[in-house]
Amino acid sequence: MREREDEWTGLMRLAISGDDGAYHRLLRSVTPVLRAAARRGLSRAGQPVDQAEDIVQDILLAVHLKRHTWDTNAPFAPWLFAIARNKLIDSLRRRGRRVFVDIDDFAETLAGEPAPEIAPAGEVAAQLQALPARQREVLQSIAVESASIKDTARKFSMSEGAVRVALHRGLASLTARLKEQ
Repeated sequence: MREREDEWTGLMRLAISGDDGAYHRLLRSVTPVLRAAARRGLSRAGQPVDQAEDIVQDILLAVHLKRHTWDTNAPFAPWLFAIARNKLIDSLRRRGRRVFVDIDDFAETLAGEPAPEIAPAGEVAAQLQALPARQREVLQSIAVESASIKDTARKFSMSEGAVRVALHRGLASLTARLKEQ
């Protein structure tokens, strides 16, 4: 471990002095360690580890942009891991306190959506007859005959807006009547 930290410190010193090859070797060397640390941090926080790569990229970008702030007389690893820790915390804060649970193992035991309540066709037809004539005609045309609002407006010599209003009122009235029973 100490050898690796000394190697990273040496590579970073060379990189700061302009050695691009040393900088690339440094980044290649630290990336797997950062990836493992990001995965561990996400896992400890109860988050999916598939976002680790984004965090690693954030860390590497921060290292690149802030490398001039590193004290060349200090070891490199603590500076790197401070950035990594802060980027992990930033990522977790952005996510909020969401807890992710994989439900694939429980899919068969989870209840499905409740079936919608459906009124018998005879009851709907009877309630349709109780609606005012214009609402009933518009509902019949659009809901039963599948005519468009435009066609219904032409058929009954109404504006499209009036058809929409009649449709909305008819549906609201029909729904209220069916709920009562």
